[in-house]
Amino acid sequence: AGSQEAHGRGGVKAVRDLSVLNVGDLFGVDCFLCRWWLFREGMFTMGTDEPEIRQDGEGPARRVRLNGFYMDQHEVSNEDFERFVNATGYLTEAEKFGDSFVFEGMLSEEVKSEIHQAVAAAPWWLPVKGANWKHPEGPDSNIFNRMDHPVLHVSWNDAVAFCTWAGKRLPTEAEWEYSCRGGLENRLFPWGNKLQPKGQHYANIWQGVFPSNNTAEDGYKGTAPVTAFPPNGYGLYNIVGNAWEWTSDWWAVQHSAEEAHNPTGPSSGTDKVKKGGSYMCHKSYCYRYRCAARSQNTPDSSASNLGFRCAADALPERQ
Repeated sequence: AGSQEAHGRGGVKAVRDLSVLNVGDLFGVDCFLCRWWLFREGMFTMGTDEPEIRQDGEGPARRVRLNGFYMDQHEVSNEDFERFVNATGYLTEAEKFGDSFVFEGMLSEEVKSEIHQAVAAAPWWLPVKGANWKHPEGPDSNIFNRMDHPVLHVSWNDAVAFCTWAGKRLPTEAEWEYSCRGGLENRLFPWGNKLQPKGQHYANIWQGVFPSNNTAEDGYKGTAPVTAFPPNGYGLYNIVGNAWEWTSDWWAVQHSAEEAHNPTGPSSGTDKVKKGGSYMCHKSYCYRYRCAARSQNTPDSSASNLGFRCAADALPERQ
């Protein structure tokens, strides 16, 4: 496939990859299937030789070749997940466990008064009884006005269940990072190296002083709609910021610098890789809204800033 040069956002010269196809163009209508992008076989540089958080295994930079795949244009929304639950009766792990972790700045005083423990290393994370995807901040909250926001409080296992129902799967870390970079090589963010080109916000992250003061200069203190903010060069929305996104890979911090073909990570492990950062990320605390950044959680973990998007090897049947 060929390519054409264009000036990317922030004055960065980008290469628009003509091997990327909006599935909606095939149908000519707005439909559930059309929120997909087809990526034909391609190669890119994964990771970085200039890691910001070395202990996370952001390096080394290595060339990776991928077979073609499909990728969701945006994160799975509350509306999408509700459709799945209504069709299957699925109960998330947070619902089964009876609680989930919520950022304390999002909680009502009544809910906070009933909590007497926290995460020692991150005291702003509180275990909230009754917190789940339908009640992101606990029993006194709901998603009625957030149906177009990313579903939260979904574990890796929950995400796999949704993807399987939809005829999809979770993306590998390599597929996710390829999609994130939007056709740009060796850039910090999906749109280039400047966080706010021409003063414009391109992602839902924390502004102000973490964790005490979120000025919400980007318009959101919590999550934003899944199509908020400009898409990257591949047409994908909120690939960084908003909500962390699960991948299929097991976590490891040692990587070979050799060229790889369709890497899928270690064959086993205890934690799964998540990518993209969230609305809680700030450079002083969680500078992980970069394409090469990564973090991890156990497969049964859930939280008020953790969601996912799906990928697939072939176009799934319409649900």
